[in-house]
Amino acid sequence: MASPVPRITLEQWRALQAVVESGGYAQAAGTLHKSQSTITYAVQQIQRLLDVKVFEIHGRKAVLTDAGHVLYRRAKTLLEEAQALERGAAEMAEDWQPEIRIAVEIVFPTWLLLECLQEFAKTRPATRIEVYETVITGTREMLADGRVDIAIGPEAGPGATALTPIRGVAVASPDHPLHKLGRKLTDRDLKRHRRIFIRDTGANRTVDVSGVELRWTVSTKATQIRALVMGLGFAWVPDDVIRDELRDGTLKRLPLRSNTELMGQLYLSHADPEFPGRDAAFLADLIVERTRTACRAAAKK
Repeated sequence: MASPVPRITLEQWRALQAVVESGGYAQAAGTLHKSQSTITYAVQQIQRLLDVKVFEIHGRKAVLTDAGHVLYRRAKTLLEEAQALERGAAEMAEDWQPEIRIAVEIVFPTWLLLECLQEFAKTRPATRIEVYETVITGTREMLADGRVDIAIGPEAGPGATALTPIRGVAVASPDHPLHKLGRKLTDRDLKRHRRIFIRDTGANRTVDVSGVELRWTVSTKATQIRALVMGLGFAWVPDDVIRDELRDGTLKRLPLRSNTELMGQLYLSHADPEFPGRDAAFLADLIVERTRTACRAAAKK
């Protein structure tokens, strides 16, 4: 029967993790600033108390057994959860957070984000804000890696809140050759002209644009919009992002025969929904409310 009290301490699990990730007992001792005998004893205790063999010797090298692999993976998860618990408790004890990091998918309207941050600053003027403008998998990776506190993106992360639908429309400068055709446009028409993409910011990119032969790929929303206004290509862009350009006529919707619009949904997610931090939670609530208000106002027009 399993003991109701854990027999292995977090320090012992941390020693096992360090041995695996550092490549040996001596290296782990250096990483944890402990003696090699202390690290060795910690791993021996795990094996003795659990009656399981963690390492086996292959030549001169100790390698994980199958059971050892399982224990290592679970130990790593346990240690990450313990660290998250401590961070969350510390943040709950603080009156304010000195810094909030937020990843924002570039299709989220910049004007709306800045209005939200402006409102937040009225209450927390001393809080530093780090905004990362991300694209597709870049948003997901920053949230999963814990590099940001909040993420606005097309995927629902932990404890996600549906934020706003996104409608992408095909646009180009009024002087672009596609507008000069004077008729509804087909896919064949589009393939004959350059399309402007924005690069996925993730390390493991999932969007494949190799089927589009005539294309430029840029890194920022501002560069894409500037290229479109200059008549250098066409693109699908969220209409909220280019509302000023559509209003003043520097960009114009392409008359597609299929009337195609690219529809999507943005969500707001916390890196740690259980312990988001007081100020991060306040900023997230503000973004949700402001966005919904903007959506309601747009629906009435």
